[in-house]
Amino acid sequence: QVQLVESGGGLVQAGESLRLSCAASGSIFSINDMGWYRQAPGKQRELVADITSGGTTRYADSVKGRFTISRDNAKNTVYLQMNSLEPEDTAVYYCYAYLMSVTTKRWGDYWGQGTQVTVSS
Repeated sequence: QVQLVESGGGLVQAGESLRLSCAASGSIFSINDMGWYRQAPGKQRELVADITSGGTTRYADSVKGRFTISRDNAKNTVYLQMNSLEPEDTAVYYCYAYLMSVTTKRWGDYWGQGTQVTVSS
């Protein structure tokens, strides 16, 4: 069994910062990509940022220069530092990991339960 548990969401004012964390645990053999998606009400889920096991990062244009993704491979944890938050960043943020399970011996996408980020103007 593999679990991804997010933390760090909340309510902040525009211009403030939040840091999201996501820890993967359970029967994990190896993790490749980890990252964050978000979904605002009435909108499709979109990629925010992701990072490979080697540290290569990718960001949505809307968050470049404001958000920073990082990971601790020893802890199977990915972080998202969000600065200069805007009301448009309000959404449920989902962590994901592309990993191989010890149980299935197959690569697959695994998701966290989501954490709410609300930015007031």
